[in-house]
Amino acid sequence: MNLQATPSPEGQIFGAHLRAMRTARDLTQAQLAELARTNKPFISNLERGLTTPSLGMLLRLAEALECKPSDLIKVFDHGPRVSPRSRKD
Repeated sequence: MNLQATPSPEGQIFGAHLRAMRTARDLTQAQLAELARTNKPFISNLERGLTTPSLGMLLRLAEALECKPSDLIKVFDHGPRVSPRSRKD
């Protein structure tokens, strides 16, 4: 049985933006994980679009990256509309 996660469109967009913000600050995934009080595999999953952050994690990522929380999600202000699927799907 293959339990491999599939990236979501919104996860891929957020993940690419998070990676760009992290690398612009010369941080490794491990360093960002430590600053955001999480672990490296979770940061990796975020950057690959396999998961999306909770509000609490979004706030910790913003603190770790020394930016506003809105800076992390402003990537969704432009470009194609991406709406998460309903949990009922």
